[in-house]
Amino acid sequence: MAVLLKRLLQSVRPPAALGRPMGRREASLGTDPGAAVRVRFAPSPTGFLHLGGLRTALYNYIFAKKHQGSFLLRLEDTDQTRLVPGAAENIEHMLEWAGIPPDESPRRGGPAGPYQQSQRLELYAQATEALLESGAAYRCFCSPQRLELLKKEALRNHQTPRYDNRCRNLSQGQVAQKLAQGPKPAIRFRLEGEAPAFQDLVYGWNRHEVAHVEGDPVILKSDGFPTYHLACVVDDHHMGISHVLRGSEWLVSTSKHLLLYQALGWQPPRFAHLPLLLNRDGSKLSKRQGDIFVEHFVAADFLPDALLDIITNCGSGFAENQMGRTLPELITQFDLTRITCHSALLDLEKLPEFNRLHLCRLVSNETQRHQLVGKLQALVEETFGSQLQDREVLDPAYVERIILLRQGHICRLQDLVSPAHSYLWTRPAVGLAQLGTISEKVDVIAKRVLGLLEGPGTSLTQDVLNSELRKVSEGLEGTKHSTVMRLLRVALSGQLQGPPVAEMMVSLGAKEVRERIQKVLSS
Repeated sequence: MAVLLKRLLQSVRPPAALGRPMGRREASLGTDPGAAVRVRFAPSPTGFLHLGGLRTALYNYIFAKKHQGSFLLRLEDTDQTRLVPGAAENIEHMLEWAGIPPDESPRRGGPAGPYQQSQRLELYAQATEALLESGAAYRCFCSPQRLELLKKEALRNHQTPRYDNRCRNLSQGQVAQKLAQGPKPAIRFRLEGEAPAFQDLVYGWNRHEVAHVEGDPVILKSDGFPTYHLACVVDDHHMGISHVLRGSEWLVSTSKHLLLYQALGWQPPRFAHLPLLLNRDGSKLSKRQGDIFVEHFVAADFLPDALLDIITNCGSGFAENQMGRTLPELITQFDLTRITCHSALLDLEKLPEFNRLHLCRLVSNETQRHQLVGKLQALVEETFGSQLQDREVLDPAYVERIILLRQGHICRLQDLVSPAHSYLWTRPAVGLAQLGTISEKVDVIAKRVLGLLEGPGTSLTQDVLNSELRKVSEGLEGTKHSTVMRLLRVALSGQLQGPPVAEMMVSLGAKEVRERIQKVLSS
């Protein structure tokens, strides 16, 4: 067996890889023009989809689409004790929300299904049996208590815990006796020989001598469920995966996986390990943060394209970093060979600005703007409901005018139903006495503005209104223009701060402005 493994290792090792340092990659993309590109995103449904997982899925998706390939979603649910109810459904739903739906998945099905590892146990059992027959694997009868003692002893001696391979050399008779006596054994893979060198498409040439630092790993647990090491190898082979794009935390395990491929006689895929996505301060993203889950950004009304834009903008894989890229642009510009080994630092405080850019892009498209009108109408109904004194504010033309005037000033559509913009949908409770504290000339100012609005041929554009309002101020001796503007802002919105008064007037329309001013005068 050792001789066979050595021969297999030599057959895949690049001749120039030996005798020189393992350095930055010299590899090309590693795609065979005649072979189909098939990639997979394989999360564990032990939690909902977070930004790190979304980024891994996105890189797989855009790599597949760049090369007219297929993007698979496979759920690695073999650790049944840690499954979170609803997580499997959440992961696929969030990918669809983000605009990167899988071509094959548990929900969609496909030719390589099933796409949940818990439904593929027969395949793992077959692979394990083949490894047992060839001598590449063996049965382990060590109890959990013994394994825990080994771990504690190693830690007490300041050593890395590892299995001592006690069951590796049991005779056939000993194995038969233990099978007759005790509980069902686990299956371990025999780590022997020199670990293979492999050319990672991001990190270059690598080799990890796993046999020198690890004990033989469990590949099939006593309950019949596989560990990650066996399951990912078996599934990637049977699903025809051509490229594995996954987090860099799996880089050190790849040599172990290649040994499994060779022991099973299978051709491995190409590997590209993606650097970590970290917080702005370099700390790890933590599920305990709460705001790293994708559903948080859905609930907060951020656009999918903005989220995809920021998690690619902070990393590598593109000729240059620029804000405002759409998914088609990400696909066009993506270059796997441009991914660096440096971790990506994510600054979520910049997300509102990314969202503002993408919102402006949607507003500029007539079809998408009409979709935004429908969403804003629903938000207004949901937020204000019975407070709406005039349901004409839900008129599509009015809502569209608000969106067009406020674009570039808001970051999210739901900003338009915030308290600062409530005056657009409900009339403020403002009295004459309140305005009197701003200026004693309330009546004069109000009547002149009403006259301005009722004048023949008056066009309610911001430029015209700004000019006419300044003339109103100039005609008031001893009253500053800023005082007039403050008074009108309070009269129209009930607020001391907000958009320019001329924009407020254009937003509300001449009829509504007149009614609000007249209401104040009669109070």
